[in-house]
Amino acid sequence: MSIRRQRRRRRQPAAAASAPSASEAGKGNPVKAPLPGVVTKVLVKAGQAVKKGENILVLEAMKMENNITAENDGTVTAVCVNPGDSVLEGTVLLTID
Repeated sequence: MSIRRQRRRRRQPAAAASAPSASEAGKGNPVKAPLPGVVTKVLVKAGQAVKKGENILVLEAMKMENNITAENDGTVTAVCVNPGDSVLEGTVLLTID
């Protein structure tokens, strides 16, 4: 009797058209992920005005929800992630100009 090994391919999330890469994010100050996790909610849209300290994104890490806040006043120039995306520490989440 022979044992067959099957390779399991990890499913890569499909890139959404509304989430540009960090290099395409445009001008502005990048807001980066403080720790690795999964984006559960994006609370802002490109073109939306935000104030310093306003919640802009929710990141789940270690089974805890972490609110990511705006680091400065401005306008969101690009959102680089979508809900369900896994991110590493330092990944650009969005930019604010």
